[in-house]
Amino acid sequence: MNSKYGSRVIGTPLIVSSLLLLGLFGSPAFSETIATVKGTDIDSAILDIYIQNRVNRQGQPVSAEQRDALISELTDIYVLSLQDEAKELVNDPDVQAQIELQRVSLLAQAVAQKYYSELTLTEEEIQAEYEEQIKLSPTLQYKARHILVESQGEAIVLIEQLIGGADFTELAKEHSTGPSAPNGGDLGWFTSTQMVAPFSNAVAKLEDGRYTTDPVQTDFGWHIILREDSRPAEPPTLESARENVTRILQNKKFQAYLAKIKEESVE
Repeated sequence: MNSKYGSRVIGTPLIVSSLLLLGLFGSPAFSETIATVKGTDIDSAILDIYIQNRVNRQGQPVSAEQRDALISELTDIYVLSLQDEAKELVNDPDVQAQIELQRVSLLAQAVAQKYYSELTLTEEEIQAEYEEQIKLSPTLQYKARHILVESQGEAIVLIEQLIGGADFTELAKEHSTGPSAPNGGDLGWFTSTQMVAPFSNAVAKLEDGRYTTDPVQTDFGWHIILREDSRPAEPPTLESARENVTRILQNKKFQAYLAKIKEESVE
């Protein structure tokens, strides 16, 4: 209970941020001109960032076909930005406000990235955060099935059939619209944090072997839930949770840093 590189979109905030980044911090060494538009060179360093932001955040190579298409997109951006209309629009208050927003957003992102890159965590801090997260983690796992339908009325009819002795698994196979329907609505073992809140709350209130006699609504539709079993939740080891614990700790430290400088800066 989420394209190759999509259609051509000109002037998205991400693209503008990339171009501003190079304007603010300069082009990397060993760059070259890939095209010239009205006397303005398009630098390969800008293309590299454009490719990264558009299709390749993991830094893997793109195909020659993709690269050519992205060069064409980037050229379109330059062509439009260098028209006489652009020289007039740059003084438009709305455009100036958008440019300023992009500028400060980019600088803020750069400062945040610098903070994270220079942040050092000790093993003692990671251990302490791990223990804190263990305290906050669910203490139980549940094994459940569910029947998902589109309307409350459908759910009520099915609950009446269950009360009359119908088999939950068979009803799920026949009526559920969820991906677990072929397996009789089987969701396997899960903790409360792995499901949306209304679903988890309903499961927690049930006893093992009982099903909900009132339909449970979530963003997915209406559920009838059978809690088959429960057991103590085994906490993850530090090593298996290290990456997530480290990320949580980094974010906590950054939020503390942000709160401090905000207090010092905001009048």
